[in-house]
Amino acid sequence: MKKLLLLLAFSIGVVSVQAQTKEELHTQKKEKQAVADAAQAEANALQAQIDALPGWRKGLFGTIGGTLSNFNNWYSQGTPDNASGNIGISVNAYANLIEDKFFWRNSLTSNLNWVKFDDKNDPTDDDSFKAGTDVFNISSLYGRNIAKNFAVSGLAEYRTTLLDNFNDPGYLDVGVGGTWTPMENLIVVIHPLNYNFVFAKNDAIFQSSLGAKIVADYTRQIGAISFKSNLSTFQSYKTSDLSNVTWTNSFSYTLWKMIGVGFDFGLRSNKQEALNYNLGQYDATSTNPVPTFGNVDNKLQSYWLLGLSYNL
Repeated sequence: MKKLLLLLAFSIGVVSVQAQTKEELHTQKKEKQAVADAAQAEANALQAQIDALPGWRKGLFGTIGGTLSNFNNWYSQGTPDNASGNIGISVNAYANLIEDKFFWRNSLTSNLNWVKFDDKNDPTDDDSFKAGTDVFNISSLYGRNIAKNFAVSGLAEYRTTLLDNFNDPGYLDVGVGGTWTPMENLIVVIHPLNYNFVFAKNDAIFQSSLGAKIVADYTRQIGAISFKSNLSTFQSYKTSDLSNVTWTNSFSYTLWKMIGVGFDFGLRSNKQEALNYNLGQYDATSTNPVPTFGNVDNKLQSYWLLGLSYNL
């Protein structure tokens, strides 16, 4: 009986010591975390001061997404023997020189995607990867400050595809006007004097014209989160048929070191591209009217990409 009581007392003592030790460890962890949080806050404040200094600001982040699959004798599906794949890459880079009297902002956005579906039982089908999403945009903005948040500026922006029909069409906007910077990471460009050069084989549809250019760009990194949103519009003074608008967005969240998850999506409205595509699909033997600017269905263009991201 005495041995049993001693064993019980010893067990209670061990549990008590373990509980006390666990509580002490939790207390120490909270103290260390408080010190770490304070140090991180100081580091963030110092980084904000560094970012506010004149000089270059550079950044690069992107997304890589993809799937590969192979099926053999999988009879429950319509194509039992097939190999398929989807690979997508997006890149967002910027290099901005910010000085007291002027700025020079440069950015590059690209989103490329390849898709494949090979029916092994059909020797006539295409078993190669074909271009899917194909977006390329590069811009350069120079401005001389005339007020705290306003500058006289000049912009050159080029947009095209890289994988298919390079520079067919290609768009080069060159113009002058003003740039408003209501906050550090938001840039609003308003250029009432802008010429939209359009390069394409079919110059009957794709026409250059004079118009107004408006661009709004918001690029920022907050801790592990990097994101960029860019809205680029051109309003032709000749006719609205030659106007266009593109809105692209990129989001990256770092999970471990420089690796994380990324999401990209974009929207575009371009009547010239819609008419060119519909004319290419038109069947002259049908009773449907020939597509023109007046009757073409200018559907909203869109894309999205979800995958792993790498942040540099």
